[in-house]
Order: sequence, then structure tokens, then C-alpha cells
Amino acid sequence: MVVMPPESAGWDIVSGVGVTALGAAAMRAMEGHHAEPLVHDPYAAAFVAAAAGQLPRPMPVTPEEAAADPGFPWPGMAHYVAVRSRFFDDFLATAAGAGLRQAVIVAAGLDTRAFRLDWTPGATVYEIDAPMVLAFKDSVLAGQGATARCDRRTVAADLRADWPAALRKAGFDPAAPTAWLAEGLLLYLTDEAMDVLLDHIHELSARGSRITADHMPGGTSAIGDSLASRASEELTAIWIAAQQHDPASWLLGHGWTAGVSRLSWVAGAYGRPMTDLKPESLRVMQLVTSELN
Repeated sequence: MVVMPPESAGWDIVSGVGVTALGAAAMRAMEGHHAEPLVHDPYAAAFVAAAAGQLPRPMPVTPEEAAADPGFPWPGMAHYVAVRSRFFDDFLATAAGAGLRQAVIVAAGLDTRAFRLDWTPGATVYEIDAPMVLAFKDSVLAGQGATARCDRRTVAADLRADWPAALRKAGFDPAAPTAWLAEGLLLYLTDEAMDVLLDHIHELSARGSRITADHMPGGTSAIGDSLASRASEELTAIWIAAQQHDPASWLLGHGWTAGVSRLSWVAGAYGRPMTDLKPESLRVMQLVTSELN
């Protein structure tokens, strides 16, 4: 069996990759305090609060809380997550404007785009993740009185298993063009696992489908010791340090177009340059977009 990231049926929100989902939520909450936020997630802080006391370290949701914890580069990570999130928001909006009414968020974590974005009428958004993650997410959202702005369908599935079958069972139509999003996922995949993931997406995609993802060239070895030394052992244990896979090249070789933008370029276009970003290695993070011809 191909080794995929540890998001099995028993994977929860306060262990392994689940901690990164909470971390991203915390960074989105912090971005909401910016004078001109790129992203506003009204539910992000509630996720972090719901898991308080179970985390390996406290997660700040305000700039003041981040300043009180100088042992981790929270401001830089919040900057990174904000730019990445806005880029993916814009990708989905553009895809919807082009007529795509079906979107799939792979390893959705605590993503709340189904609730915070303005979807076109008839849009269906599928969120794939482990059962315990989706249960936690839905519980918090219910407590917040959140209402999806689209036909939101959760798909409880292990990415190491036959998740395409679970997706189809939820109503996914492989004959319809699809907007695919893999946010914060590729960093945790081996080269072989990334091949399998892209194979599945390709097989499920009709002509005109689009995909976007973030990718660190060279894997987490490019991040360097500045961040790795401050992350928990549980987190660094699941990083893939010697990743050689190039998703853009894979997509080009399978009939997709492919565009690659450095995160730093995108940040500048949004008026949020990364000249003082820490850790500096995040500037080389790539944002990949592609369309099936």
C-alpha cells in the first residue's frame, strides 16, 4: 500500500496533521485583526478555542497573543497563510465565474470556504477528510450557528484508501468540470503518494477541470532549521524532507496546463510584500494552478 499522511480513521484534530489545521485556523483568525485583511474567517478563533488545553502549545489568534510567544514565528506564518488563503479564494471564485459548479477540497481540515465565500447558485462543495476531523469541525460550526452558502457535502474518508469511491457516493459527478483544491497537503506526501493523489484527481476530472495547490520545492528540507527547530517533534516527524516531485511537471505531462507563482510574487500583488517574512524559506513556496485541456 502506498504510504500517505497519517489521516486514518482515528486521526483527530489535536494530533499529527490535525495540529496544522488548527494552526492555519489560528493564523486566519490573526489575519482578521489586520487593518486590511486579505481573508476574514469568522469561525477560525472558535476552532482554536474548542481545542484549547489539548494542544502541544498554545496557539495565538490575535497579534498580542503572538507577540507573547516569541519562540515561534507566528506573524510570518500568519502572513503566509493569509496570502495563500486569499490566492485559493480567488482561484475558486474565478473557476465559479468560468462556469464550474463543482468543487472538491482534499484534506479540507478546518477550511470554511463553504461558509464564508459567495458561491454561485447551484454550486456543490465536497470536503474530504478524516471522520473525527469533520465531526469536530461540524460540531464547532453548529455551535456558531454557521450556515453553508452552497450545497456542502462532507466526505469522511482516509486518503490512503479508496476516497474516490466515497466521493462518488456523496454525489460527485466526474463528467462535470471540477475545481480541485489541495491546501497545505503536498508538504506531507511522499513522491509516490503525490503521484497517487494526482492520478486519482486526473481520473476524476472532466475536460475544463482546474486544480490549485501549494508546493515547497525540495520538500521540507527547504524550510531549514529556523522553523523546524521550533516545531513540535510530532509535526516534524510527518514532514517529507527530501521530496523530489514537481506537481506542475506532472500535470503538464498528463494534458493539463500549468502555472507556477512564487508566494512572494503573489504577496506583492496583494500589496503585502514579504520583505521581512520569517522564516525566509517560505518566500520560495509555490502556488500551482492548472486546467485540463
